[in-house]
Amino acid sequence: MSDDKLRLYLSSYNNPDVTKRDIMKVRKIYQGLTAVQEPFVFSNGMRKNLVQLTGTIPVPFKGKTYHIPVSIALMDTHPVHAPVCYVKPTADMCLKASRNLDLQGKVYLPYLHNWNQSTSNLMELIQVMIQTFSESPPVYSKGRQDTTAQQSTPPYPTQNFVSPVSGVSSAVTTPYPLSTQNYPAYPTPPSSTPNFQYPGYPPYPTPATSQPVTYPPYSTASSVSPPYPLQPNLNVNYNNAFTPTTTTSSPPSNTGTITDEHIRASLMSAIEDKIRRKIKEQTALCHDEIEILSQTQRELNQGKSKLDSMFDNIEKEKQNIAQKIQILKEKEVELEKTIEKLSGEEDVDVDDAVVTTTPLYKQILNTHCEDAATEDTIYYIGEALRRGVIDLDVFIKQLRALSRKRLLLRSLLEKCRLKAGLAV
Repeated sequence: MSDDKLRLYLSSYNNPDVTKRDIMKVRKIYQGLTAVQEPFVFSNGMRKNLVQLTGTIPVPFKGKTYHIPVSIALMDTHPVHAPVCYVKPTADMCLKASRNLDLQGKVYLPYLHNWNQSTSNLMELIQVMIQTFSESPPVYSKGRQDTTAQQSTPPYPTQNFVSPVSGVSSAVTTPYPLSTQNYPAYPTPPSSTPNFQYPGYPPYPTPATSQPVTYPPYSTASSVSPPYPLQPNLNVNYNNAFTPTTTTSSPPSNTGTITDEHIRASLMSAIEDKIRRKIKEQTALCHDEIEILSQTQRELNQGKSKLDSMFDNIEKEKQNIAQKIQILKEKEVELEKTIEKLSGEEDVDVDDAVVTTTPLYKQILNTHCEDAATEDTIYYIGEALRRGVIDLDVFIKQLRALSRKRLLLRSLLEKCRLKAGLAV
């Protein structure tokens, strides 16, 4: 993909330069990934065109490297919010649900849950996915599961065993069903059916044969070679349960022959083990989903508490503003009444407008007025000197007299305030 095309895809992103740099770093190391722009549907049904890294990542497992198909959708706020990762199985693969993968192929990782724009990046995310998938493969070959479903009996692989009685080798089936865990790392046995392979990589494993397995008929104690001999080179002692026939008078349970009851018990044990494994996997998956939902619920509850607190503060501010508006309206009415009242009266003399209650307060008022007038006089004679109206000698003489008068007035004002009990 050219830089111009990638820049066009990232034109609607908040941080196109940072996103482009991360994509180029990933593609330089993991060349199996390609950047494309495809519609992405969120859980709430909203669709948005996002840049997605699609392709395969190499996952080592039991000495071989398998390329797992994945899709990494980058949010338009990258790297603020974590990408959304999916495993995209091909036609011959099936998803293997686990605590890190749901049935829709969505990947759940602690690295994604704890995503931080300053410390997290795409390169480390892919490395964490590779490490996780190498421990628990996310897909398995569909051929193994399909063949198992078509067989009328459990998958007993045919092997050559030696009878403990006659030593004759015969091709029979073991009564102990093998584990059928769906891991993609079992080696692929030879088969006439062609296997789909990724170019240059080992194929996903398929079952040893697609033909149904049949059981040999029930044999009596007089048979020369029991149809179900013990397997050689196994460190299991079956002598207590299955011993070769030594005399014709031995009971059927000690003839070395596996009866229908033995087969039934073996089948029941195998089925119970398989069901137990499935239940354990589903329980672990449900537990992880519950943990994720619980964490989401806690975060939503915290957000709800913050919103409730914000709403309460807004309501209080609203009530406070309403009270202040009411007070302002009352003051406005009062001012209008006062203006209307004063507009109908005659002009008031300023000197008669202020009337003191006691002679002391009147003396304080008169002294303060004289002090203010003296200060204004000093200012104006200074302006007269600056403009040349009076000369310097007159200015100094008048300034000395006014300063002395102001000093006496302020001294008298201080004594009057002390006598009246006012602050000086």
